[in-house]
Amino acid sequence: MARGYSNMGCLIALLIHLCALAAFGHDFHGNTETDDLAEYEYYYYDLPTEVPAEDYDLSLDDWLYELMDVTDECDPNPCSNGGSCDTAADGGFLCVCPERYTGKRCQTVKDVCKNVNCGHGSCVVTTAAPFYECKCKHPYRPPNCRKASPCRPNPCQNGGFCKKGPKRSSFQCSCLDGYSGKFCEVGPNDCYQENGESYLGMVSETVEGEECLDWNSYFIVQKGSDPFKEYAGFDGIGPHNYCRNPDGDDQPWCFVNKNKKLKWNYCKVRKCSGGKTHTHTHTHTQTNPCLYKFHLLSFDFPILPAPTTPQTIPTPAKPEVSTAQFSQCGKPQPGRSARIFGGKKSLPGAHPWQVSLQTRPKGSSGPFSHICGGILIESCWVLTAAHCIKNGAEMQVVLGGVDIEKDEVYDQVIPVEKAIVHEEYKESPFALHNDVAMLQLKVTDKPYCAKETRFVKTVCLPNVLFTNGTECVISGWGVTETQKYGTNQLLDARVLLISQEKCNAPHVYGGSLDDSMFCAGNMRGGVDSCQGDSGGPLVCERNGTHYVVGVVSWGDGCGKKYKPGVYANVRRFIDWIASHLIS
Repeated sequence: MARGYSNMGCLIALLIHLCALAAFGHDFHGNTETDDLAEYEYYYYDLPTEVPAEDYDLSLDDWLYELMDVTDECDPNPCSNGGSCDTAADGGFLCVCPERYTGKRCQTVKDVCKNVNCGHGSCVVTTAAPFYECKCKHPYRPPNCRKASPCRPNPCQNGGFCKKGPKRSSFQCSCLDGYSGKFCEVGPNDCYQENGESYLGMVSETVEGEECLDWNSYFIVQKGSDPFKEYAGFDGIGPHNYCRNPDGDDQPWCFVNKNKKLKWNYCKVRKCSGGKTHTHTHTHTQTNPCLYKFHLLSFDFPILPAPTTPQTIPTPAKPEVSTAQFSQCGKPQPGRSARIFGGKKSLPGAHPWQVSLQTRPKGSSGPFSHICGGILIESCWVLTAAHCIKNGAEMQVVLGGVDIEKDEVYDQVIPVEKAIVHEEYKESPFALHNDVAMLQLKVTDKPYCAKETRFVKTVCLPNVLFTNGTECVISGWGVTETQKYGTNQLLDARVLLISQEKCNAPHVYGGSLDDSMFCAGNMRGGVDSCQGDSGGPLVCERNGTHYVVGVVSWGDGCGKKYKPGVYANVRRFIDWIASHLIS
């Protein structure tokens, strides 16, 4: 997505909530090194201790139980990850957790890596006690990754030769023709077909040269993702760091540790020529709001063999403009809308109505900065929150992409012609009333402003009712005016609609909500990070059609118990929206 994202970066915790605003507003060729030094083993001491994993207190998405009329606290079983439930004397419940898990609902993977020093390596999770091991970076060797042996045994695959480097721990693989990679592991037929869902190759590097994390890296698990459970039916994920495409994205990808933040990126792997699958023949040894928890899926790592048959990503093609522009609303690209990956990754096209609202001072030539989300409801109209509109600012919207720090091929950047704030928008010490606004976009190709592609579509206005307890989806980059933390990559989460009676209860919002708003999310609160944007969408689906039911508005703090997020009720404003669309 177009650059213009400043001063963001959300603390990413194990369970993720939506944050809503409560304030205003190389092949090497050569010969084998025969120097005796190649056989030496070196030891290094006084290494810095690996930065301990953050000690998060996970809380399962348990607002579902809050909404249910539950007479037996253990039915359904509230304990995750195979925990057993016992009824407590006070009428509550007690979870007896398997050895690897802890927390009230056995929802937290124990911090087995907290005091582990893996030296020149990283801590990964295993299924057997002590449930971790150090995975060493060559030339360092197990068990503690301090002993270096560059060329004994030969780390180079596929007939490659190991050449010791100028430093005691350095080495270089000289690969045979057609092979590449640090260990000559990438063969001449290492490629992907179609979108790379069948790719089982050996590439473990992103397009930006970053080294992929192991899929069982504790760094991934402690940030709230579990690739093994999320994609239990996908055989390509295992205890390795090879690029894969388990979620049907446009090409293989992997997680990376970027400045101690969990990110993902596409991989530096080529597409097969002729569209055929190629395989290897070798083997290898806030007074502001924050809410919304992601579904934290249970955690269990299967023991999978290392892949022996790499197969096949397409470089995304330029989006094609539909001939019948915006003839249907609420229809994302088939197969994309339901894939929510632990709050860490959102597919291009999964939320094609998602808008990044960006501003800069009028008359400035500086970059635009993302400040709020928005929702595309017609080619030339975006719905957002009234508190996002600031006088004296030049505005633009960016649609289509998922990364607001990059210029993506899917992006459409369109200036805002006019902002219309609801006439009865009002800020009080306790709430934001009628917190909606409409943005009229500049015509780019008469009569269109935004152009429909597989990545840019309109969402439907709600002409159906959704009952309390309905599971809906929010999306965004985690930014509000007073919470300037977020992520450059679009995230999403599932939330449940909560009744107005519960939201207005004395211990929740004490009657502050009127009929222009409603709440959704988690009643129990917990330690979490904020996600989503003020002005962004809460979308519910029925029979394959998606409706924007709410606009992220406000809340009380981040992750507080009994303080779910509050949304502008779009049904309340249907006539107001229609009057401006007609005019």
